[in-house]
Amino acid sequence: FIANYHAMTTVQDRALLEEQTLGVALDYLALGLDPKKAIFFRQSEVPEVAELAWVLSCVTAKGLLDRATSYKDKVQRGISASVGLYTYPMLMAADILIYRSHVVPVGEDQIQHIEMTRDMAQAFNKAYGEVFPVPKPRLDAGAKVPGLDGQKMSKSYGNTIEIFQEGKALRKRVMSIVTDSTPLEDPKDPGGCSVFALYQLVSSEGEQEALAQKYRGGGFGYGEAKLMLLEKINEMFGPFREERRRLEKDPGYVDSVLAQGGARARAEAQMTMKLVREACGLGKMPVPAAEPSTAR
Repeated sequence: FIANYHAMTTVQDRALLEEQTLGVALDYLALGLDPKKAIFFRQSEVPEVAELAWVLSCVTAKGLLDRATSYKDKVQRGISASVGLYTYPMLMAADILIYRSHVVPVGEDQIQHIEMTRDMAQAFNKAYGEVFPVPKPRLDAGAKVPGLDGQKMSKSYGNTIEIFQEGKALRKRVMSIVTDSTPLEDPKDPGGCSVFALYQLVSSEGEQEALAQKYRGGGFGYGEAKLMLLEKINEMFGPFREERRRLEKDPGYVDSVLAQGGARARAEAQMTMKLVREACGLGKMPVPAAEPSTAR
């Protein structure tokens, strides 16, 4: 799903939030996400997730949220410490538990969120009975993608290479990748170079070996390696950029995909909240209110 509820912790501009939400949808669809095989939707189309986050907040110790490394990291980087940012892990847990997930694929930096989700599920089950499966993380082996500065690539760090960016803007980003000061004529170690690490993600094994030999042979500069990386990025993502431009001309299709996905996701969420409400003694799911009369 597109986490537009979560985005509100840093984006309080309606036009920008709508623009970014559409942008994420276009990116996923252009890259090949098939809405016939995956339920794709806006997080906000499932308001039950916010209700579940509140329920979980009532069985979760404050100390658990105090330990959230993502919150501490954002505060250290000067991001305003709103209540929404502080309770972010609660909504993440609700995102998982509302679909009664058993296994959650994650990266290493998300392990703590799954551990916190497990704690919340267990706390709820202890208080109200076995409603939620206690999810387990599935940590898939995957490449760690370095950013322009050598840190993990992340929008939070402002060190990304946007795959749908083109032309001079993309070239400027690629050419700004930080490298060491090894002289052009000296041999270089491909294993410690962010340019080479990124090249490995967009090239064949044969191309990688050929570039590694250039590094080790000396007389080869990082600027040339960056240009080779730029060429491979354009080669790999050119067709996806074309598809994105096509989808941009059909916003009705994109909106219908998200609306249909939202309806399917909400149906699942409502079944879970029926169980939660019964377990907590909150009564049945409320019937949608009638549209207010315009008569005066």
